[in-house]
Order: sequence, then C-alpha cells, then structure tokens
Amino acid sequence: MVAALLSVGPGVAQAHLVTSGLGPFYDGALHLLLSPGDLLGVLALALLAGLRGPAAGRLAVMALPSAWLLAGMVGLAVPMVLEPSWPGALSYLLAGVLLAANLPLPPWVVGALAAGYGALHGLLNGSALAAIGAGWPELLGIVTTVLLLTLLISAAVVPLRAEWGQIVLRVIGSWVAAIGLLALGWTLHSAA
Repeated sequence: MVAALLSVGPGVAQAHLVTSGLGPFYDGALHLLLSPGDLLGVLALALLAGLRGPAAGRLAVMALPSAWLLAGMVGLAVPMVLEPSWPGALSYLLAGVLLAANLPLPPWVVGALAAGYGALHGLLNGSALAAIGAGWPELLGIVTTVLLLTLLISAAVVPLRAEWGQIVLRVIGSWVAAIGLLALGWTLHSAA
C-alpha cells in the first residue's frame, strides 16, 4: 500500500521559481530591464511624454507597448536576421535628444514617436526571440514591462513643473543621447 502511494506522488516538487529559473514571462521582463538599448529609449520616451503633459503621457502609454507587441508578433511570425545595433542606438539617441531639447511637441507627435520606437524594437525583439526559439511568453513579459515603465514614469513626471525638475529631466536626456551617440559610433567603427 505504501509503495502504491509513493508511486503516485510527484518525482520533483518545486514550490518557487528560484529553483527552476524565472520562467519565460519573467525572462522577457528581465531581458528588457537588462538591455540598455531597449531600456534607455523607453525611459527617455516615458520622461518626454510626462514632460509634455497628461495627453502625451496617455498616448505614449497606449502607443509604445501596442506597437511593440504588434511588431514583436511580426518578428516572431517572420523571423529575420536583423542587425539591431545601429537602428537601436539611433532610436534612443533621437529620444534622448528630444528629451534634452525639451521642444514643445504636440501630444500626437509624442505618441507617433512612441509608436515608431515600439515598432522598431518590437520587431528587433520578436526576431531575436524567434532566432533563439523563444516565443509569446517572453514577448508578453517584455511588453508588460514596457507598459508598466511607461505608465509609472510618465505619470510621475506629469505633475513635475518646477524648473529644477525640468532641468534634471533634460540632463537625463542628454546622457541618454550621449550613450546613444557612443553606441552608434562604436557600431559604425566596428562595421568598418
């Protein structure tokens, strides 16, 4: 009787994800958080959207993750060999320059920039995921993290109207632009 009961029980029981890895969804979330080429642009665009006001923030929160998801699905379905280095660096260089310049952009322009960034990086991420045999759960982890970061950061910046706060945001934009310029130069030098 004891032998029969023991044979029905599981061979291995794992109560926490610590022992089995984080799982594909969390691998995708961590991929974004550990990829400066993706993360810097998301941060710069979220800060820019918050700086431009609530309407721009709402548009960015809708456009960035939506475009990332749609383009990521295309990348998963039609895996391509893409060189992510220079387009990615150029995209967050542009986001950093726009944040540093603090131009009075209308909300629809901020939404369009967010959608373009999301489409580019979603396609790059989807293709990279397909190339390594990963799929939907990883993409959903990335997109959920993009959504949460954009939402929380832009919402935190919207009420910030003090001059010193805007200067801090512009300095952050200049650093993102500088990192983008460095990455772009490094990529172009390596290709030559």
